[in-house]
Amino acid sequence: MDENDETARNWTLIATPPGEEWSGRARYAAAMFFYQRSEMSAEVLEVYRICSRLDAEDPLAVIRDRGIGRDWLAKLGKAGR
Repeated sequence: MDENDETARNWTLIATPPGEEWSGRARYAAAMFFYQRSEMSAEVLEVYRICSRLDAEDPLAVIRDRGIGRDWLAKLGKAGR
C-alpha cells in the first residue's frame, strides 16, 4: 500500500460515523496515524482514545465542547469531513 492509499484509508476510518460497531476503535486507530504524522495534537488524540470504547460517542462533539483542536477541526473541514 503506498502512502496516498494509506492516507486515504485513514481519512475514511476517521470519518466512520458514530454508532457503528467498532467505530470508536477504527477512529482511534486512524487518529493515531494522523498523530504520528504530527497532524493532530496530543489533546485531540486523547479524546479519540477516550471515545474508542464508546462507539456511539462523537469525538468531534467532545473536541468542540472542550474548545480544543481548532487546527484539526479546520483540517477535517477542508477535507470535507
